[in-house]
Amino acid sequence: MARRRDVVAGLAALPLLSLSIAGNVPASAQEGALQGDVIATENGDITIHPVEHASLVIGFGGEIIYIDPVGGAALYEGLPAPTAILITHGHGDHFDVPTLEAIAGTAPILTNQDVFSKLPDALKGNASAIANGDQTSLNGLVIRAVAAHNVTDDRLQYHPVGIGNGYVISLGDKLVYVAGDTEPTDEMLDLRDIDIAFLPMNLPYTMTPDQAVEAINVFKPKIAYPYHYGDSDLSVLEKRIGPDTELRLRNWYPNGQG
Repeated sequence: MARRRDVVAGLAALPLLSLSIAGNVPASAQEGALQGDVIATENGDITIHPVEHASLVIGFGGEIIYIDPVGGAALYEGLPAPTAILITHGHGDHFDVPTLEAIAGTAPILTNQDVFSKLPDALKGNASAIANGDQTSLNGLVIRAVAAHNVTDDRLQYHPVGIGNGYVISLGDKLVYVAGDTEPTDEMLDLRDIDIAFLPMNLPYTMTPDQAVEAINVFKPKIAYPYHYGDSDLSVLEKRIGPDTELRLRNWYPNGQG
């Protein structure tokens, strides 16, 4: 059965839904609110809050998951404080120590070994490293690390095999996949039952839109969000993604592409 395509013309900013998450939220997080798409699960709503480029915040009940937060504390003013932080790899558009020092508080940090080794002691005390293919629990949420790397010979220099992580996060009855910086790896193509997928597409570092289409049509997430797309032409996805996936284009560059 075909799924509705939800496409924003010209990547203009959408009217966003505000979600007040006070109630069963830690006191440190009660002052803020997330804005974005709200996706229901059997255990409560997921809220998707794009920040910029590769940075996003996911809300789920009392959990506020920051993913690859960079760009300085000002980008996160007014948002709930993180209850967990996931970092995919050590490039500067995904990992920034001053930003983490400003916003992390006591939130646990999950990352790869390369980033873990670069954390200052104050952050390392709350951090742990996970390797491709391993699984762990963070605040009771099951998280699996998925290989994230280039596969094209002349791009392997950007993201070598065995270093970067993508993450599959179990939220209620939904599986959320945040790919990190990668081309379509065997591990990505082998994914099944993914409800929400965040996929990067900008050259020369990650996928082309054509590669993203091919990957989506293999592992068939129910919802696909292009992110980390720079100036890529996303119209390819609108035309060629199969009926099993709903494409959601959102504005990941509210301050312009830098």
